[in-house]
Amino acid sequence: MTKRRELHQQGLFGPLDDDAGGPERVAACVFGAGLRELADALPAGLRFGTSSWAFAGWRGLVYAADSPARQLSRHGLAAYSTHPLLTAVGVDRTFYAPIGAGDFADYAAAVPTHFRFLVKAWQALTSPTSPDGGENPQYLDAGRAIDQALAPAVEGLGDRLGPLLFQFPPQGAAVTRRPEAFAARLHAFFTRLPVGVHYAVELRDAALFCEHYVEALAAAGASHCFSVHPRLPPIARQRELVPLDGPVAVRWMLRPGLGYEQAKARYAPFDRLADPDPASRDEIAALCAAAAAAGLPVTVVVNNKAEGSAPLSVVELANAAVAKVRG
Repeated sequence: MTKRRELHQQGLFGPLDDDAGGPERVAACVFGAGLRELADALPAGLRFGTSSWAFAGWRGLVYAADSPARQLSRHGLAAYSTHPLLTAVGVDRTFYAPIGAGDFADYAAAVPTHFRFLVKAWQALTSPTSPDGGENPQYLDAGRAIDQALAPAVEGLGDRLGPLLFQFPPQGAAVTRRPEAFAARLHAFFTRLPVGVHYAVELRDAALFCEHYVEALAAAGASHCFSVHPRLPPIARQRELVPLDGPVAVRWMLRPGLGYEQAKARYAPFDRLADPDPASRDEIAALCAAAAAAGLPVTVVVNNKAEGSAPLSVVELANAAVAKVRG
């Protein structure tokens, strides 16, 4: 892989090195025996996690009640990883700017060996237009993807790297009117990336979710990320088109009928299930059970905007998955 220049970025939730007076303790809350029994009942290879981890409203759910909110971003991951059901996490900050292998290595050092990270690739790789509205020269550039997304994640995380997710924002009419051309370009892109990594693609355009797309990913060794999002068909419809024949990535992002900012305002501080979505939960649980029956690893990442509190959604989803597996 090519040598890369280190890029630095503030943490999504504040300066990463803000340890004035030394780091304060971030401790896990006390987890009951029921959570541990539920975790033990899950199929091997099924991992649940959340989109990032630094939410003060999770004190009492993931973190001890007295954990300092300002330290959760930098020092909360180790406590997060002791939750019996949270054996994965989504790294979202890498969507906004690349980070270096050293930052990834810090993440890896904070978690046990069985833990996995779902890492989002930099958005410049998946947007056809630049911020000024012109053509983006970095769009689907395999060399830049290796240099700025893949190489630092592999170097820093090692075997703790789970799916490397390429989230494609709305692509615009010039792309969506030709889904077969988009699929061909995806195929060319992924065939230029090194093998041995689980590459997953998440769309925001239903028009691009077609047989051309599914076939192109399969031929290139990449996979579709099953996603609950208002811009996509339900999980059950996605399953009709996408065969389960390799590692599975799932993201439960946003309930139908709400925008991102609406959901954020409605659900903050993300400490309760404000809007349960049993239909999406059941579809994800069925997908997990089918993948487990086929012996496939599954990584499921849940956002606070799905139902109001990602850790509580994970508990309900784990219960549903166990019920599906047991029949």
